[in-house]
This record gives sequence, structure tokens and C-alpha cells, in this order.
Amino acid sequence: MNIRKLNEDDTEKYQALRLIALKKSPEAFGSTFEREKNFTLETVKQRILSTETKLTLGAFDKKNALMGTVLFVRDSNIKMQHKGSILGLYVSPDSRGQGVAKSLLNKVIEVARRWNGVEQINLTVVSSNLFAKKIYSDLGFEIFGTEMKAMKYDNQYYNEDMMVLFL
Repeated sequence: MNIRKLNEDDTEKYQALRLIALKKSPEAFGSTFEREKNFTLETVKQRILSTETKLTLGAFDKKNALMGTVLFVRDSNIKMQHKGSILGLYVSPDSRGQGVAKSLLNKVIEVARRWNGVEQINLTVVSSNLFAKKIYSDLGFEIFGTEMKAMKYDNQYYNEDMMVLFL
């Protein structure tokens, strides 16, 4: 498995995987398939390109197929620059059980530790997603709160656990 920053050449692969994620796991994301299916490739490219405060990583197999992605965003507010958030972690169904999520997260943590001043990483996870919570816990993340009815999709509410890793 090769983990690296996504670049503009990965735009179509990212968009395809993102749409699968939104379709198969709508409760896990704040966005929807209906919203993002109409995004132009230029819009998607701008979303995935890394900046001084944003990093998008992809995990690729030996045939260069995109197996999973994760986004890390550092807070830009002067009083909150010591924090960053993990967003949009997703691993394709065919690639699960191979350590892809853990590898992506380990790489994000490694990079965040090198970013001057980043002291903690936050994330939210649907409370009922025990598999994801176990991965996060195994890496040292701890639950510090739960937002009840954090999301509503298809007339169903989802609670989210807020987790933090202090670097």
C-alpha cells in the first residue's frame, strides 16, 4: 500500500470513491450524494489539493487503485491553530480489513506532529460505528463528549461522539 498526498491527477478517482462513500454510508458524512454528484472536476480538484492548513491523503494499492482517503484540516483561527480535525475518512468496501484506515490515520498523525504548533487532533464519529471507534481508540483517541441528534438523514437521527488525540 502506498499512502501519499492526493494531486490533481487523482481527482476522478477521488470523486468516484467519494460518491461511493456518500451512497453506501450516508450517515457517516455531513454531505450527501445528491449534493456532490453534481460537483465539477474543478471543484473536486480544489477540495483535494493540499495547502498550508489542509492535507488530503490517499491509500493506493499496487495497481494504483484508490483504496481510501482522509482529510486533515488545521484550524485557521489564531486562538485555535493548535488544533486540527480529521474529516471524511473512508475506505472502499473491497479494501476493508487490510489496515488501510489505520495506515491513513497513522500518516495523518505523523504529519500533524511535524506541523509547528499542532497539539491535538479532533474528529467526530457516528456513535453506533463501533468499528471506527475501535480504530480511533487503538490509536489513542478518547471520547470527550457526545452530540445527540448531530445529524438527521432520511428522517433518522444520528448521534456523534467527539474524540481527541493530544499529540
